[in-house]
Amino acid sequence: MNYIIIYLILVNLLTFGLFWQDKRRSKKAVWRIPEKTLMGLCLIGGSIGGLLGMRVFHHKTRHTLFVWGIPIIIALQIGSVLLFYIKGLN
Repeated sequence: MNYIIIYLILVNLLTFGLFWQDKRRSKKAVWRIPEKTLMGLCLIGGSIGGLLGMRVFHHKTRHTLFVWGIPIIIALQIGSVLLFYIKGLN
């Protein structure tokens, strides 16, 4: 269980950092981090970091994929955890 928590902390920090980095790069008009990479990190557990990155840096807030996609991913991840937890109790 500790490994899962450490993994989630690291992937969320990485995702948050990449949202920050991509925002900085967008202002400088240099090479950007692909949206697939940002969304992929959200899918593998970095959704909280992605959502915080969107809010803190005001980044990707006009992209429907991110505005709706990240909250949906979070809801699915929470639902999955609850489902496994409830099944584990029975």
